[in-house]
Amino acid sequence: MGLWIRTAEELERFVAGLHGSRALALDSESDSLHHHFEKVCLVQVAEERGDARLIDTLCLENLEPLAPVIADPGVVKVFHGADYDVTTMKRDFSFRFARVFDTMIAMRFLGAKEIGLQAALSSELGVGISKKSQRDDWSRRPLTSAQEAYALADVRHLLRLQERLVDRLRSLGRLGWVEEECDVVAALEPARRRSGDDDAYLRVRGAHGLPRRGLAILRELYGWRERLAEETDTPAFKLLSGETLIALSQRPPRTLKDLEGARGIPARLGARAESLLEAVRRGQAVPPAELPDPPRGARPFVPEAVKARRDALRQWRAQEAERLGLDVSLVLPQRLIERVAETPPAEAADLARVEGMRRWRLDAFGPAIVSTLLT
Repeated sequence: MGLWIRTAEELERFVAGLHGSRALALDSESDSLHHHFEKVCLVQVAEERGDARLIDTLCLENLEPLAPVIADPGVVKVFHGADYDVTTMKRDFSFRFARVFDTMIAMRFLGAKEIGLQAALSSELGVGISKKSQRDDWSRRPLTSAQEAYALADVRHLLRLQERLVDRLRSLGRLGWVEEECDVVAALEPARRRSGDDDAYLRVRGAHGLPRRGLAILRELYGWRERLAEETDTPAFKLLSGETLIALSQRPPRTLKDLEGARGIPARLGARAESLLEAVRRGQAVPPAELPDPPRGARPFVPEAVKARRDALRQWRAQEAERLGLDVSLVLPQRLIERVAETPPAEAADLARVEGMRRWRLDAFGPAIVSTLLT
């Protein structure tokens, strides 16, 4: 079998050859930097014997033959930075993942300062790889030999890396911690297809600093950008950046000359510039009574006792993180500090009711968290 898998028959033969495998290395490449309608364009697979393949998802209607392997808890699926791959592959191929192992998560729990794949392979295996093709348009065919090499490098060394990291995690007593975090990634919801969201414009950075009239203009400009992105299958950020949307909302252009002088306006806008100005005018014409209100809810009152518990937990977390050589966010994320401080546990078992509190944290830190809050 060749390097590429482009037909259902080739995929079926490849999957049949995986019988008895205990682990697979997986990665995927998508085209979100180049297209509005994002899709997985390539799936890379490496198996225990060292063979690696490129599955051309632009040629195959589905990856159904691979689905049973992905869902088999007897086969470890090894990724580096799994969340994006898992959610987009679920979306595009309806996969159900079981027993994922994310080497990036493993690197974090080993206290590594640099956790990217290039750094992990260099520090752990002495292997160097190039990331020059990372931002390429993976929907284009044929791929160059350099792109093929890049894609294969992302999976070719993963199984060896995973074995090394598992041994180190086991010696530290942290393997179960990583496995539980990886189970959470495997259970993530599929990535969503783009759909209408009337309030999406409010999430543009800087939106909450605009007056109501500025928000009305931003809403129209955001909608204009989204429609153009759909028409041209171009990522919205490549048409107008969020920063430019805010600038236009703050200082609305009235003429094409005003627009030409505005920062961040691409020259290729051309004939569509007039429709952009029309969007600005629509925002300016919104009646005062219909102007949007920003969600500026006042900060909730926090009792002094809750603040004191937060501070105590942060201090304990910093000491524990230093002792373990881990980032503080792994020991106890801020969201958990907030939840625990608001409803302090009487005993360690009570922490199990805190949303997001993993079993490994209960076992490793439960008594210490309760003791911290009682002192």
